[in-house]
Amino acid sequence: MDGNHPRDDLGTLADARAAAPLLNCLLREAAERVEDGVYRLRASGRLLRVRGTRRPTEPELRTAGSWYRLTHPELVKLTAEELRLFTGLSNSELPAEMLDSRDAVAALLTARAHATAPADPYLRSEQSLVIGHPHHPAPKARGGGPVAAWLPYAPEAYAAFPLTLLGVREDTVVEEGDTTALDALGAAPPGYRLLPAHPWQLDLVAQDLAPAFADGRLVRLGRTPAPVRPTAAIRTVYTPQDDLFLKFSLDVRITNDVRRLWRHDLLKLRRTDTAVTTAFAELPGAWLSDRGYRTADFAFEELAVLVRDGLRTHLAPGSTPLLAAALAEGFDGSPLDRITDPVAWWEAYLRAVVPPALGAFHDHGVVLEAHLQNTVVAVGPDGTPVQALFRDAEGVKLVPDVGRAAGWERLVYCLVVNNLLEMAEAVAERHPNPDLWSVARRALARHRQIPEITGLLDAPTLPGKTNLLLRWTSADGADARYRPVANPLRQTPS
Repeated sequence: MDGNHPRDDLGTLADARAAAPLLNCLLREAAERVEDGVYRLRASGRLLRVRGTRRPTEPELRTAGSWYRLTHPELVKLTAEELRLFTGLSNSELPAEMLDSRDAVAALLTARAHATAPADPYLRSEQSLVIGHPHHPAPKARGGGPVAAWLPYAPEAYAAFPLTLLGVREDTVVEEGDTTALDALGAAPPGYRLLPAHPWQLDLVAQDLAPAFADGRLVRLGRTPAPVRPTAAIRTVYTPQDDLFLKFSLDVRITNDVRRLWRHDLLKLRRTDTAVTTAFAELPGAWLSDRGYRTADFAFEELAVLVRDGLRTHLAPGSTPLLAAALAEGFDGSPLDRITDPVAWWEAYLRAVVPPALGAFHDHGVVLEAHLQNTVVAVGPDGTPVQALFRDAEGVKLVPDVGRAAGWERLVYCLVVNNLLEMAEAVAERHPNPDLWSVARRALARHRQIPEITGLLDAPTLPGKTNLLLRWTSADGADARYRPVANPLRQTPS
């Protein structure tokens, strides 16, 4: 809970929450540990001291024989200087994003202090990620735009808003898959098809769409009668009354990418989603299918909307869905705050999450993007995990396309480093217990029919994605690069 804080306290809290993921990146990608809490920056040799491990805070730089406490702008400046030395490249865009991310956190904390969280625990979990990606330098950046432009659509501010309904002239409609759910959102006049639009995206591309409104290819039809709730992905919204997810293009850089529904991704959607749906017919857990998309040929990417399965038909009876990323970050009502047997809870989480992800890879050649934000965990009345639901066909890779080795590396990063490592640390923060990784090792060892499992259990390191270096070098967000992180699975014998 954020509660009510004086303005100065909110600023201090915003600094801390923005610094933690940036420090995680800097320490993983451009530093080496000297002793507990002290790191040597690889390029400059300077010493940096932090408090805490999972969410480091209070960065101090060794200067003239003493420790100097860095403000958030000074931490950004230090990071930029270090990366210039480390890579030989300059980048003026990323430091601005880091500062924008901190300012966004401050705006979100202020909004949350005066807003009411959703009563529904699932919606509350989707709208709880004030820190966000724990290893990204600017996880809350919103494209540098004014707060008033994006705050009404921010999940972290508990936003709820109606969608704008457009009519698209029938001869310009492009669609593939099952999009019938869109037609239930309103009524289109003769000669037009209904197309819901995200109001923020409409503002962003207004100039590009002006000719289509002028010549009648597009008409405005009002708004949906009921509000939608933006999920943690921001551009994906949930319609509780229809139990439906809709994913839109959003011409804003969020974490590594401008979040458009790109043409090349849409054109391969049916093949990818069909492969995952077929796999989950034989796997435990569930897949939220990206059923199809609809758009206009004159604004293919700008106006695209993707239709995704809702939750209710997939959920285990009597269970409550919760976003895994919210369990890791923490939110009001999290079952992690009331578990009495952490090992039993962890065993249940592993049973829910690991078998479908490994089975999809080995038996079906499907590499799920099984990170925390694409994993929904259904828990029973006592808060124990009973099922995992996975989502987002755009992030799925198929082994025939990427190769088995690259697919396995991606799966290990998403499933083990991003998901299991973060969740184990979240459990251990509340219940320090040395047995968590021996439990995880045993759970993974049950899948030794997968040739790569033995290597995973015995490897000294695992692949940690380098989001800071990716952004600094202006690499494509999908062009994952990794640095080794210590493998906790290897620390405990089976």
